[in-house]
Amino acid sequence: MKAATRNTTLAALIVLASAGALASGTHAGGHGHDANEAVGKPGVAAKVTRTIHVDMTDTMRFSPADISVRQGETVRFVVKNSGVLRHELVLGTEKELKAHYEAMKKNPEMEHADPNMVTLAAGKTGEIVWQFTKAGKVDFGCLQPGHYDAGMKGAVKVSKAGK
Repeated sequence: MKAATRNTTLAALIVLASAGALASGTHAGGHGHDANEAVGKPGVAAKVTRTIHVDMTDTMRFSPADISVRQGETVRFVVKNSGVLRHELVLGTEKELKAHYEAMKKNPEMEHADPNMVTLAAGKTGEIVWQFTKAGKVDFGCLQPGHYDAGMKGAVKVSKAGK
């Protein structure tokens, strides 16, 4: 097994174990996406109710960093990297983000493509379509080494349906 493949496999296992994601309904990267998950589930593009544009910059900030949605809403995030560094937007609980971030610091070249995230090179734009199934707070952050610690994080406030 090549060292890069072994490191990627090891990193994926670390994320799975540290996020406590050994239950059914999970996939590589340690994120379960069933309807009972705290952060929601991948959305269906045909059911998008609105689009939210998010900009990522080399000042290690998201704009906006605070977003409000309603429970049950399906949102298309159009994410642009306005910087010259590689950035990403990953949705999750604070615990999941911190565990994933620690794995990324140990394996900075780790590649992954989960529905709750988009990783972008300088000047690129990407999308996440996400349905917010539970009221509460969903965190997001850039898990590129050094970025999360520098404050590149934000939150989605999910208000109860009908309020």
